[in-house]
Amino acid sequence: MSLHTVKPAKKKGKGSTGSSFDNLEIFLLHLPTTIWYLLFCYAPMFGVIIAFKNYKPRPGKSFLWALFNNSKWVGLDNFKFLVNSSYFPTMLKTTVFYNIVFIILGIVIPVTLAILFSEIYSKKLAKTCQTMMFLPHFLSWVVVSYFVYAFLATEQGLVNNVLHLVDPATGRFHNWYHDTNFWMYFLVFLNVWKGMGYNMVVYMASISGIDGELYEAALIDGATKWQQVKYITLPLLRPTISIMFIMAVGNIFRSDFGLFYQATRNSGALTSVTQTIDVYVYKALLEQSNVNLSSAAAFLQSVVGCITIVAANLIVKKIDPEAGLF
Repeated sequence: MSLHTVKPAKKKGKGSTGSSFDNLEIFLLHLPTTIWYLLFCYAPMFGVIIAFKNYKPRPGKSFLWALFNNSKWVGLDNFKFLVNSSYFPTMLKTTVFYNIVFIILGIVIPVTLAILFSEIYSKKLAKTCQTMMFLPHFLSWVVVSYFVYAFLATEQGLVNNVLHLVDPATGRFHNWYHDTNFWMYFLVFLNVWKGMGYNMVVYMASISGIDGELYEAALIDGATKWQQVKYITLPLLRPTISIMFIMAVGNIFRSDFGLFYQATRNSGALTSVTQTIDVYVYKALLEQSNVNLSSAAAFLQSVVGCITIVAANLIVKKIDPEAGLF
């Protein structure tokens, strides 16, 4: 009598159906997204090499042919040209200054509004106000620029006409698109007005996930609304605030092109307050067709952004080990 060794059957993992069809479905679901990222996010990264070359296209030749056969390797010359530009100190200062202000206000105002809206008893009123504040996020800067122009136009603008009716003795209309002091603050207002709705929704979603029993226990202990916010809401919002802060710091050397170029209608008189890195690169590309400069600036912004986001994450994790992004 011969004995046959019986191999034990493989145990199915928890939740496994034993069929490869489920894996095929998951693969097909993520395939379009993967292809999209490969084509539009990773494949264009090959163009980074333009930042280190004097790219010269030739009619009738492909991009790759012009890049490798008709473009001289210049190393860091494009970066030196950008840094040594007479406009570089101004545009660097403008970009960093505005982003610091945007980061601070982009956290303080949305968090405050999210806490206030979460305390509104009428859900219909809260949703109505939330929708009204979220709507500007969906408007492009082109549309916003026309709204702004309708208010600030020199002769047909609503603001000048109202001021002229109130005080006809002024005689002439004010040219708002030449007023740098006004736009220094108005740009901050536009950015906060357009972006606070989206950020507020993020914080409201975090607040809605807080266990209500914590507030009930605090209420039983006699805690006021401010004490509940101070000792429950804000501490539990800290991880979300930290992530939003780190993501914002990663873009500190970038600027919203639509805000600084389109909303101001590219007014030359406002160059001192609107000349950010992105606006300067666009003008250089539009007026001089300098592809090398734009590639160098974009590459420099990406590298510095990566460094700042890693540094911000390290600082946040030093303060709170559980609040880092990675």
